[in-house]
Amino acid sequence: MEDISKSVMEAINLIRPALQNDGGDIEFISYDAESKNAHVKLVGACAGCPMSQLTLTNGVQRFIREKVDPEITVINDNQVF
Repeated sequence: MEDISKSVMEAINLIRPALQNDGGDIEFISYDAESKNAHVKLVGACAGCPMSQLTLTNGVQRFIREKVDPEITVINDNQVF
């Protein structure tokens, strides 16, 4: 389980520069092995962008699925932890 979390974090770090180039960023919050949900938080310009859900599913989730596990779902948690 920790290996998957680490792999998700590594994938996020690889895609992070693309988000930062647009004034945003992404933070890894947690990974739930039972549900295969990776919880992240979009910040900066990404937090309020109307295209953020599209970026999350077509960009971040697709990349993580290719790199880590094709069944992972990425969820944007806008709550402050």
